[in-house]
Amino acid sequence: MEHSPDPTPALDSLQVARTVTDALLEGGLREAVIAPGSRSAPLVYALAEAEKAGRVRLHVRIDERVAAFTALGLSLASGRPVGVVTTSGTAVGNLLPALMEADHAGVQLIALTADRPMELQGTGANQTTAQDGIFPLHVRFSQTLSGDVPVPEGSDEIPAWLAAEAARVSGPDADPVAAALREHREHLASTVSRALLAANGFDTEDVEGFGGVPGVAVRESAPGPVHLNLRFRDPLVPDASDVPEPGWDAGAGEELLTGPDGDLVISPVDLSEQLDLEVSRLHEARTVVVAGHGSGPLPAAFASALGLPLFAEPGSNARFGPNAIGAYPLLIGSAGGLGEDSHPLAGRIEQVILFGRPTLTRQVTALLGREDLHTAFHQPEPVAWFVPGSRRERPVEDLEELAVVAGRGPTGWLTDWQRAGHRAQSALDDALATRHDDVGHPGALRTGQLVATTVAGPLVLGSSSVIRDVNLSWRPPTAPASVVYANRGLSGIDGTVSTASGIALATGRRTVLLCGDLTLLHDAGGLLVGPGEAEPDLDIVVVNDRGGAIFAGLEHGEVAGRPGMGPVVERFFGTPHAVDVRALCAAYGVEWAPVTSERDLIAALGLGNPVRGRRVLELRSDRAARPEVRRLVEQAVRDSF
Repeated sequence: MEHSPDPTPALDSLQVARTVTDALLEGGLREAVIAPGSRSAPLVYALAEAEKAGRVRLHVRIDERVAAFTALGLSLASGRPVGVVTTSGTAVGNLLPALMEADHAGVQLIALTADRPMELQGTGANQTTAQDGIFPLHVRFSQTLSGDVPVPEGSDEIPAWLAAEAARVSGPDADPVAAALREHREHLASTVSRALLAANGFDTEDVEGFGGVPGVAVRESAPGPVHLNLRFRDPLVPDASDVPEPGWDAGAGEELLTGPDGDLVISPVDLSEQLDLEVSRLHEARTVVVAGHGSGPLPAAFASALGLPLFAEPGSNARFGPNAIGAYPLLIGSAGGLGEDSHPLAGRIEQVILFGRPTLTRQVTALLGREDLHTAFHQPEPVAWFVPGSRRERPVEDLEELAVVAGRGPTGWLTDWQRAGHRAQSALDDALATRHDDVGHPGALRTGQLVATTVAGPLVLGSSSVIRDVNLSWRPPTAPASVVYANRGLSGIDGTVSTASGIALATGRRTVLLCGDLTLLHDAGGLLVGPGEAEPDLDIVVVNDRGGAIFAGLEHGEVAGRPGMGPVVERFFGTPHAVDVRALCAAYGVEWAPVTSERDLIAALGLGNPVRGRRVLELRSDRAARPEVRRLVEQAVRDSF
């Protein structure tokens, strides 16, 4: 009779889930978004126990893509790792878009995917596929965990091996199975800790133990997403007599849910300690500072200290103060300062100092690409969006060294730019104030300008046209304004509503999302919030021009003017639709209101009209009129030169 192998000891699924949950919470996770499914039930039950004890806040979304982008928004605004939980199968694949965005944006999104046990892999078992390492190109760390105690290959006599291991770890009298399970739990917790370290950009190769992070001092990479794939074996539900194992005190987590680590306001930076040098001794150079997405307020302080003009994107959160130049893309011109449509000052630029990631304008791209200019990039830590050596800008880590490279603006350099910017901005304002689109409503450019200047809380800008409208039209305020968020990692329109919902939930403040109609429709599922779930305080301002407007401003606009090509461009790039946004909102139980004038928009978004819950403010716009409005604005600005 053939001898059957001895069974390998294993933790049950609830024990695995509770161990993973404890390690996640110990490592700083405070929120998670749950998508329903049976295979992930052990982790859901463990997290529910933790929520009941005040250790974590949970959100439920039925669509995994919506869940992932909601978690991304929570992490983006809080600065903390946030989990998203899914069952096995195609549910896992729905996380990819958010993980890609988190990868390039440096967001700590923790993918927690349930999987079938090893014995079901490759058998045709339902909802079972290869999930181990499914996201290799877009996560900082990936590991599959299970309750099975790993036994070395060739260990035919498992009891003997267990006894030897127990004696080695705990002494000769230790219970072999108990010792093996205890060590395996420590391994699970250690792996989770390593994953969270990797999400924060730290190298985890040499980390031993779990919980603490001895020996890890600097980031080896940018923060980003990680993936923990959890193989759960039946039973997936707690036993009726099961009592949760001791964890933190039930009230210990209350103070952890009071608000985000990220800033709710933009605080100006004081460089007096970081720049220990005499600016008057620096060489003079006609330098400009470019603040791309995610740079923070530092570029504003840097430009101010050195007397340099500042070109700041809205998502930089540096677009304020006297050095910030309005309408700067039109001053630079299409050839990066060397074209006929450029202001004469742009042709005199000698150096460009870059902070953050510039993504919005071809004018800035052309400026940075000019081979006659010296360019430098402030990079104190690794960033997620480029490989070192792949950009022409010289990376400079030390701010003082960067100041030496930049030099100080010569007499008149800043004031000339301020004067040019003021004239250009005034010309743009006048053109927009007198030009409404053909349906009598404020045009898209004017809407972007009004929203940016009116909103007092967090502002989320959809990708595509609206963020460019704000970048072009928003007059830089004298003091820091609202914190601006946008998904500029890969600049997709997918998941924007869900991201904004996560931001609103994380900040606990009334948040405004400005987006186009296609962005809303692409993530319409993000409008669904179940009864009993925390509802974000979110206004969604939708510029509805019944299709995609951005392509008309690209090469496709020229193609559309060719004989017979207009319908082709409209069908495949304009993607027209006839969706009734009001009916869509009614289906999801979201308040809807039309916006037919500037007064309507200002009144709806102003401080005197606080609202709770979600609301869609729909502004109809004429897409066909958009190119002409843009031409009028550009001509008005050129006339101001």
